[in-house]
Amino acid sequence: MKLTVLVDNNTSTGKCYFGEPGLSFYIEIDNKKILFDTGYSDIFIQNAFKMNINLRNLDYLVFSHGHYDHTWGLVPLIRLYKEAIKENIPNKKPLVVTHPFTFLSKSRNEMGEIGSLISEEKLSRNFELKLSKKPLWITEKLVYLGEIPRNNNFENQASVGQVYLNENWIDDYIIEDSALVYKSKQGLVIVTGCSHSGICNIVEYAKQVCEDERIFDIIGGLHLVNPSDEQLSKTVEYIKALNLHQLHACHCTDLHSKIALSQVTRLGEVSVGLKLEF
Repeated sequence: MKLTVLVDNNTSTGKCYFGEPGLSFYIEIDNKKILFDTGYSDIFIQNAFKMNINLRNLDYLVFSHGHYDHTWGLVPLIRLYKEAIKENIPNKKPLVVTHPFTFLSKSRNEMGEIGSLISEEKLSRNFELKLSKKPLWITEKLVYLGEIPRNNNFENQASVGQVYLNENWIDDYIIEDSALVYKSKQGLVIVTGCSHSGICNIVEYAKQVCEDERIFDIIGGLHLVNPSDEQLSKTVEYIKALNLHQLHACHCTDLHSKIALSQVTRLGEVSVGLKLEF
């Protein structure tokens, strides 16, 4: 599996790519091309163009969850496909894989809408959808986890705004938050968006679904921004016990948390343009 970072909060000196507070990864595996999240704007498209990555030739479009910094790039992506059709440019529309709640409307105080700008109904007119709460194997070795059980008592217990479900606004615990897992020869590689489900919960479910206790690498946001002392200490303790080859924490992982994690595992630098191969 090859993974390229199209969007992250960080960029690197010497690479002429754009960054933004969002996340988008391009994944290649078994001749399949997968876009994981679309960031906040069209930045992922601009960066992909500079990297000679063709986003009009995707097999799958996977969303980790419905927040704006992971879904608002959908609008320019749809525009990219519309223009290709008009100009007779070769294109292959991807299958969208995500949780059934990903495209629900979300709101948070004065920010207003923080969910997807494209509803499920409108998106279905552009791409075929595969919405699943259960694990869904994309290839023989790559799985979308679906809805992740939240079994510990220290990760992300608070709601993040509200979600419109069954004609009511209710507290939003981002139930749809999910991840991809690749079964490598060295162990599992876990690809996260924001880890609202809790990175420890995600890892435990990945082990269960893939029937493998070995974790080789984790790349993505860990939702460790101003975490409580208890959450950070227990997460660090858990990560230490995994005996990872490397941890690529990015996006919604603050400096304090990265420093704490670096004391117990090898922390890899993440920025736009990073390429990893497993």
